[in-house]
Amino acid sequence: MADPRFFSVAGPFTLRELAEIARAEIGEGGNPVAVYSDVAPLSTAGSEHVGFLDNKRYVAAFATSGAGACVVHPVHAPKAPAGMSLLLSQQPYHSFARISRAFYPEVPLTPEIAPSATIDPTATLGIGCRIEAGAVIGQRVEVGRHCHIGANAVLSDGVVLGDDCIVGPAVSLAFCIIGNRVILHAGVRIGQDGFGFALGREGHQKVPQLGRVIVEEDVEIGANTTVDRGTGPDTVIGAGTKIDNLVQIAHNVHLGRNCVVVSQVGISGSTRVGDFVMIGGQAGLTGHLDVGNGARIAAQSGVMRDVKHGDAVGGSPAMPKREWLRGVAVIERMARKKREGG
Repeated sequence: MADPRFFSVAGPFTLRELAEIARAEIGEGGNPVAVYSDVAPLSTAGSEHVGFLDNKRYVAAFATSGAGACVVHPVHAPKAPAGMSLLLSQQPYHSFARISRAFYPEVPLTPEIAPSATIDPTATLGIGCRIEAGAVIGQRVEVGRHCHIGANAVLSDGVVLGDDCIVGPAVSLAFCIIGNRVILHAGVRIGQDGFGFALGREGHQKVPQLGRVIVEEDVEIGANTTVDRGTGPDTVIGAGTKIDNLVQIAHNVHLGRNCVVVSQVGISGSTRVGDFVMIGGQAGLTGHLDVGNGARIAAQSGVMRDVKHGDAVGGSPAMPKREWLRGVAVIERMARKKREGG
């Protein structure tokens, strides 16, 4: 059970209700009127809990779990322990997410403006907003409806924030247009100067960064991630994209729709990333590249060339994933032979 100091559980729900919520089917022998009070990991779940199995690595834990019910793909149903009710789903993780949201719904926003918040008279706030202590909202800022601005967040002059946004504590926003339903976690920095200099022996001349950052709707950006504004063209984060903590996105980058960017990734200036691209942790992309739709970049890859639509690459310098894995296998065989005196 989640710590009640931080989370409030709803429910309970019957198996039938959970099946409807999860868009799943009740497995053979499941009791539709059985009641469940919470979600829990397979390793600690009891008879009143709902668990889930999505990764085949945890089949053994599933087979011995004490969970009263479990969301599972039909292929794993035969491994269920006796007495466990099953919710059969082609997408168990998606189904479990819906169940988790039912047990732990979002806390309704309570509109309030803290006395210590500083809001310029020229700023406009939509109805139903909550502004926490120490927040600063500058001149001509536009904040949409039902937004939550965290403590000590700064929205600089001219920033536009859409409806139903969450801006975490100590976030700073400048030179940016933010769409609806965007979540910015603590410490996010959006719209600061891009790293633009005209290099020379007499010194490095700073190039004015005259663009903006455009963050489209339904984007989520993790803690302490930075997104630089463009030099003239805008930096763009496409709708539905999810960005982890500690990511650096440079000036003029165009990140497509529904991408997933994992922690500590760095994307250099003017690189264009297509839609539905997945970039693993600590990967680095040099500037002025084109990464095609649906491409997959393995963790710790160094991408120095364009990546075609749908390609999977890995290694440094990055290469087609199969070639990279073959190279790793060769090195491992050579190292083994050396250890064995071959």
